[in-house]
This record gives sequence, structure tokens and C-alpha cells, in this order.
Amino acid sequence: MGVGRVRVQRHRSTGRTGTIAAVTALGLAAVLGGCGLTGGSGDGVTLKLVAADYGDSPANGSQKYWDKLVKAYEAEHPGVTVDVSVYSWTDVDAEVKKMVDAGEAPDMAQIGAYADYAAKDLLYQADDLLSIPVQADFVSQLADAGQVNGVQYGIPFASSTRLLFYNKTLFEKAGLTPPKTWKQLAADAGVLKAQGVKYPYALPLGPEEAQAETMQWLLSGGGGYTDADLGTYSIDSTENVATFDWLKNDLVAKGLTGPVAPGELNRAAAFSAFAAGDVGMLNGHPSLMQMAEKKGVKYGMVPMPGVEGPTKMSMGVADWMMAFKQNGHAEQVGEFLDFVYDKDNVLDFSRQYDLLPVTNSASGVMAEAKADADLKPFLEQLSASELYPVGRTSWAAVSADVKKRIGRTVSAGGSPSAILGQLQSTATRVESAE
Repeated sequence: MGVGRVRVQRHRSTGRTGTIAAVTALGLAAVLGGCGLTGGSGDGVTLKLVAADYGDSPANGSQKYWDKLVKAYEAEHPGVTVDVSVYSWTDVDAEVKKMVDAGEAPDMAQIGAYADYAAKDLLYQADDLLSIPVQADFVSQLADAGQVNGVQYGIPFASSTRLLFYNKTLFEKAGLTPPKTWKQLAADAGVLKAQGVKYPYALPLGPEEAQAETMQWLLSGGGGYTDADLGTYSIDSTENVATFDWLKNDLVAKGLTGPVAPGELNRAAAFSAFAAGDVGMLNGHPSLMQMAEKKGVKYGMVPMPGVEGPTKMSMGVADWMMAFKQNGHAEQVGEFLDFVYDKDNVLDFSRQYDLLPVTNSASGVMAEAKADADLKPFLEQLSASELYPVGRTSWAAVSADVKKRIGRTVSAGGSPSAILGQLQSTATRVESAE
């Protein structure tokens, strides 16, 4: 999952006077005034939080955010200790599951999915934890995506959207303008191929994050993973089959997606190739900006092309905070989370990691600030974005199956209709088993 993080292959937890250290990476300035909180209700309480690392090195790891945040919080709440363990995105979901299965759930977890735990009645409702002003401040699409059967359990922590990145230098050299339709995208890719560009359009359908590239293309073709009206999976819809038929026949079969088969190309490799100047176009999230800038690659960003014009619905992604009921610390957890979602703290995190704020107050500041101009195009997409169906406990299994199978749809012997049908069968079976 993930909203634009680099997957760090390690677990880091450093001591902080007995605490395990802090986790996500907000780099927060300790702007914690105005919370009006006191520590009296939490005397003698230790809260345990497990969180994910959004950094790509120790220098910018999430550990620093949580260290600073927890230090500031504990100074205002002398009766509360917050122990935080940070894991890479490769490991964090599995670590939390291991703890829960062992009967040792943390008080809070900041990970990629919440629905399985909510379905087992292991989580507090957001209403049990957060103050009304904090609840009301969440971006509506994100708050809605945190619901199971109309009740919010998943608290959005970080978000992102996708745009089509293009290499300005390669486009200028080829005399091209950024595409607005699929037909123009294919034509541009053809010209780039003739110019010797290694990946005219990079199509990462490898197992790392294929569900993201897939969803962006499904939306651009007028489909998606689910039918909004019926509330059911619609993976093998007519629109979705047509989208992958086009990808197979008009991009892949014509050699416009580069030397690595899409089913073997991972998102991280595609991003690295873009930063190396070897990619003409690809779908990217905000962290790609920093990667490209570090390598001196000039890039532009436009909405994803659609069949007849720019896509009206973009893909949104969110990561989640949740609180487990096992230890019974609802009041202390709620006070801490109100602190975490302070406007300035949310802004500091978002700016450090090129992510979008999950609150309206922070989003409003970012939309007006000159310093955040590079994130504004992504922020504008958020209001018209659709997220993964994370409120379904079936989504984890469906997403895993997409990662496993979807690359075959565009291979020489692949059948989009047959493979999308297999994915639909998986979704139907898992749904009916719940």
C-alpha cells in the first residue's frame, strides 16, 4: 500500500529514556499550543504505538518525527509515556498482525489497512477517541474511506494522489506536448520510441504496487474496482476489459512500454528509471518530484489522460491510524491523537515527505502557501479522487490477487477478459466468505 513512501528494508527503534522511539516522519515542529490538554487523566499510563517509516534513509526517517512529537507531548502530559516502534513498510503490517495474534495488541498502529481488525471488533470507533473539532477537520473522502458499515474505525494519517509525469527535456526534443487522451499518449510514446527513449511509457504492473497502476488506468477508462451504484466489485466490467485490451494492443504490443515486461516492472524501478532520464511518461505520486530533482531531471505533471480527455476521477491513496481496544486506554489515546492531528503537525509531516494533508485546515494552508506550490496539483486532484475499497475486509485478498495476476493481461498470450474474470471470481468468493 502506501501513499508515496520509499520502502525501507529495516526496523529501527531507538531508546528514549526507556521509550522505544518514534515512528512516522512528520518532522514536526513542536507546535502544540492550543490543544488545551492536561495530563491528569493519564497518570501512570504508557501508550504503545507501532508505525511505518516514510523516510528513505536514517537522515529523514520517521523516527525523527515521532521523537520530536512524543517529547513535546510528554512535556505537557507528565503522567503519560508514549513508546513508539518504527518498522519499514515491508514489515509493519505483518508485525502488527503478529502482535495482535499473540494477544499483545499495541494501543495504536499506523499502517496500511484497518478493515480486518474492525471486522473482528478489535478497534475503537473514531467517535470513542477524537474530539469533535478533530473529527470534523478530516477531508471527507478520507474520513468516508475509513468507515466499515457507516462507522469510522480507520483514521486517515497520510494521503496522496497520482498525476502523469513527463520528461520535459525528452518532450521538447521530440516536439511533443503532454497528452490529454489515450490516443495522444500512444502517439507521443511512438515518437519517443523513435527517438530512442528506453521507456516511452513506463507501465509498472509488477507485484510491488500493481494495484495502484491498475486502478489509475481503470478510472481513466471510466471503470474501477467497484460499482459505485451497486456497491459490489466490478473488476471484469466492460469498461475495465476495454481498458486492458487497449493497454495490451496499443501500448505493450507496439513496444511502447520499454524493455522490461510490465508484469515484471515494479513501481520503484520505474521511478528510478524516470529519475535517470530513461522514461518519457509514467503515473507518479509526489515523492517522484524529489527523486527527479535530485537527479536534475526536468519534469511536468498533468492529469492522467482518458479516452476522450483528461481523467475526471483520479486515484487517491491513504494510510491509516487505528486504536486497539485491548488495553482500554481510549481517553489517553484520544488526547494523544488530537495532538498528532494538530494543524501545524500535519503540515510539517506533509511537507517533509511530499504528501497531502488529511485535514481540511492543513489543506487550506497548503493550497495558499507559495512554498507548497509543487504539491498543489496533487492537492487539487484529491477532491475528485477515488480510494481503494479499503473498508472491505476482502480488499487485502483482492489486492494481493491483482498484484499476482494483472501483469499477464498485457503479455503476448494474455487475455484481459479472462484474467479480469479470474480476479472478479476471487473478489466474489472472498466477499461471500465474510
